[in-house]
Amino acid sequence: MNFLTNLPKTTIKKAKRHGQGYGSGKGGHTVGRGQKGQKSRGKVKLLFEGTKTNKDFYRRTPWLRGKKRNKSHQAQPVIVKLSQLLSYKDGEEVTMESLVKTGLISKKESLSNGVKILFDKKIEKKLVLQVPASDAVIKALS
Repeated sequence: MNFLTNLPKTTIKKAKRHGQGYGSGKGGHTVGRGQKGQKSRGKVKLLFEGTKTNKDFYRRTPWLRGKKRNKSHQAQPVIVKLSQLLSYKDGEEVTMESLVKTGLISKKESLSNGVKILFDKKIEKKLVLQVPASDAVIKALS
């Protein structure tokens, strides 16, 4: 037996049509677009600023200009100082896994950005490096 609750849904709610009279659900007159002006009458692109040229927009964002404009988007390696490696024993290998184990870097950082060891002070241990390092570090450990 078919009940009214088991009937398939046949109604579809249409999208609101702004500016199509009081029955649109938004009211009449300005229909949510403000008073006068270009934006109330037609479509305007998001970054459009009247008759200005595009270079005005770029002048206000100086970090987008010049040779190294994408420098901030490049992933920088995680820096580990040489003095932080004092917990390693003499002759021990320094790898990404060992740096994660000792807690000097996180696993997520090491996989996404990489690691680089930088010189800050000389240590008296001879370590075997399996990660990138600065020339001063290589000279100090050899």
